[in-house]
Amino acid sequence: MPSDVVRESAQAGRLVLWEESARDGAQGKTLMSAGFRLRLAREQGRIFGSDGARHVVFAAGFPSVCSEEFEATRTVALESAGAVSPAAVCRATVEDVRLACAAVVGAANARVMMVVPASDRIAEAMLHRPARAALGLATDLLDAAFTAADGVAVDVCLADAPHADPALLADQAARLTDAGAGIIVIADTVGDLLPSDTSRLFTGLRAAVGDEVILASHLHNDLGLGLANTLEGLRAGVRVASSSWLGVAERSGMVATEQLLFLLAHREDRGRDLLGPDCDLWWTAPDLTLLPPIARMVSAETGIPLTVTTPIVGTGVGTISTGTPFVHPEVFQPFDPERLLGIEATVLLTHLASGRVVRAVAERLGYRLDRAQTTTALRWAKARAYRRNEAVVPDEELASFLDGLGAARDVSRESQ
Repeated sequence: MPSDVVRESAQAGRLVLWEESARDGAQGKTLMSAGFRLRLAREQGRIFGSDGARHVVFAAGFPSVCSEEFEATRTVALESAGAVSPAAVCRATVEDVRLACAAVVGAANARVMMVVPASDRIAEAMLHRPARAALGLATDLLDAAFTAADGVAVDVCLADAPHADPALLADQAARLTDAGAGIIVIADTVGDLLPSDTSRLFTGLRAAVGDEVILASHLHNDLGLGLANTLEGLRAGVRVASSSWLGVAERSGMVATEQLLFLLAHREDRGRDLLGPDCDLWWTAPDLTLLPPIARMVSAETGIPLTVTTPIVGTGVGTISTGTPFVHPEVFQPFDPERLLGIEATVLLTHLASGRVVRAVAERLGYRLDRAQTTTALRWAKARAYRRNEAVVPDEELASFLDGLGAARDVSRESQ
């Protein structure tokens, strides 16, 4: 069987992102076309250069949904050309497993992940049998997958793991790994974990299974703790972490890919602070300047807006609208958006502006203001904002006002 680059990366202590925006994102009421999934897979792999397949598992789809979903999954698998490790996701049935294998067979670094209920409550809901019986079927399903698609790595997702018997969970993770499973994905499924719960879950599992068992996290954001919980998993030794662009996934989503990746990579010491002094997460350090454009394309495809408060990639990143931050921006932001993300600083005119801000925006638009004009423009901008109950004054409205004010135009700036 070909080498498993994802297992190798995790065993070497490197971080692998299990990208879920195309697959779990569909449960977030979004739909990515086959062409867009392929484009996204290639762009996400490009973040890590030639090591994309070692740092990214791209969950391309759930082939049993319909023939169109099967074809979309297969398109990504065959045409991503080694940019990522493509994966098909399926339920724990022979038919689903065979279909998922057919969707990715022949692709470089292909994977299949089958979802197996791990708690009694979800096993009864999904398969009408107790968890022990459901988990007992998984080994047979592994054999079915290996028979259906030689050379495809097969992973197992243990659904609702926090509500499972911990001893049964550890035992099955070890048994499945011995039977050939590549990655054991621990899913909280309902998103009700606190960080302390997550720490106990993964620390306990890590202590109960051997080094051959590669654990992955799949943690939802229903309580707004997806990122915090994922970090707890990483602290416990997990090196495969599910995430999704813009956090899109079932219900309230999951940890956002751009947030997790930026947090771990934007400072050389941050990963070590979070995960220990010997932490070395990257074969190739990620190119963080690719995060904003990828986020914008995902937003355009899914209709999920980038807001002023969206961390890392939102419209508020790199913007300044008040006086003191304008003069000393480095004091009022945790990182340099232009240096790390390629986002140029933008000064916006709002009701909180100072004279410096007004002059800066005017200069950006090609105007030179004297002191009296600055005072008049500042008074107008504040009155306009409160009158319309809109904070930001559009550039074109300011330009029109300055023209009426007779402000001098800087022809040299206009021609730049």
